[in-house]
Amino acid sequence: MLTQSRSKAVIALGGNLPFQGDDPKVTLRQAVDRAAKTGLVIREISRFYRTPCFPPGAGPDYVNAAVRVETELSPAGLLQLLHDVEHEFGRARAQRWGMRTLDLDILLFDDLVLPNLEVFERWHGLPLEEQVRATPEQLILPHPRLQDRAFALIPARDVAPHWAHPVSGKTIEQMCAELPEDAVVEVEAL
Repeated sequence: MLTQSRSKAVIALGGNLPFQGDDPKVTLRQAVDRAAKTGLVIREISRFYRTPCFPPGAGPDYVNAAVRVETELSPAGLLQLLHDVEHEFGRARAQRWGMRTLDLDILLFDDLVLPNLEVFERWHGLPLEEQVRATPEQLILPHPRLQDRAFALIPARDVAPHWAHPVSGKTIEQMCAELPEDAVVEVEAL
C-alpha cells in the first residue's frame, strides 16, 4: 500500500551469523544495497558497531547499524519489504532474540504511533521476562524498546540525532545521553 508522499523512517540493522560465507558487516551493506534497489531512498547510513550478543554468551557478537530512509510505502508495506530482504539473506525466525544473519527493524516512521497510543504503551512497559516470550501481532511504532537499546540508539544517533520520539518528545541524542554507561561502552565502532 502506498502513501501520498514520501515518509521518513529510521531502520536498525543487525546480524551475528555469516551468510554464504560473508561476515555480518558485508551482509548489512548488501542488505542496504538491496533495499535501495526496491525503491527505498537511502539518505544516510551510520557507522557499523560491534555489540555483545544478548543474553551474554548466547552467540557471537552482533554488527549493528542504522539507516535513515525515505519511502512511499506505508509502515506495513515497509515492514513487508524489510521481511522480504531478511528472507533473501537467510533470516530464519526460529527463535525470538536468537542468532541471525540479518535483522531489520523500523525504529521510527515519521511521527507515527501505531497502532495507537494504548497498544504502544502496553508494549513499551512490558517487563523484560515477558518481552522474551511475547511477540506483537501487529507493527508497533515507534519501536517500543528503542530508548532501552544502546545497540539501536547509538547507530540511530549517527543518522538522526535530532529526531524526536513522538511519545516522549525526547530526541535520539537525549535518549542516548540517558543510557547507562555500561550499555554505552559495549557498543564499539568498527
